[in-house]
Amino acid sequence: MRHAILHSLGGPATGGADTLRKRLCRAARLSLVGAILLLGGAGIEARPVAALPDAPAIGEGANARPVAAWNDFCARYPRECAVDAREAARITLTPAIRATLDSVNRRVNERIRPITDMAHWGVVDRWDFPDDGAGDCEDFQLLKRRMLVERGLPRRALRMTVVIDDIGEGHAVLMVRTDRGDLILDNKTNAILSGPRTGYTFIKREGQDGLAWVTLNGGASPVATANR
Repeated sequence: MRHAILHSLGGPATGGADTLRKRLCRAARLSLVGAILLLGGAGIEARPVAALPDAPAIGEGANARPVAAWNDFCARYPRECAVDAREAARITLTPAIRATLDSVNRRVNERIRPITDMAHWGVVDRWDFPDDGAGDCEDFQLLKRRMLVERGLPRRALRMTVVIDDIGEGHAVLMVRTDRGDLILDNKTNAILSGPRTGYTFIKREGQDGLAWVTLNGGASPVATANR
């Protein structure tokens, strides 16, 4: 052990008692500094919980009809549209959950090639998983939701949402409902934003208590989400 300590300090294994005592004291000081740094690091890891910004919840109103393509999607993937009231309606937003959201959002955005439904399927609006590596806005979000569910997040807190985007077109995003407000996952950016920070007009989203959707901020519904 003595040899190992001295070797780690870059000194010889031999020498006078005073030299050894000085080096052992130096090693003890270094160990103490390391312990302080480790404790400081633990504090840094804890701080992001309090530092995570709150995102305003987006007000909901009366029941709304989903876009027609959603109904077709549900006929093909009924489990994706079912609502399990036993699941949490909101997620406790921890640094680990936020990191998962960031990772999934970025990964899907980088790996899926944007393409319109007309070019992809020959129809104006079709909701589906981009399993062939290409899709438009709602396909990105459906894949993100599937991946987040696979990572243990409750589907009930991950709501498909229709907006009018910054160029005035119908667009689909994924709303993540958390105890710190509603966060938006979008294929147009890797940044996860609160609703107001997106600049979008929120129209409606999936309900959390049944198959009916709900209006958001009293918005009028677009015909389709044809935007890439």
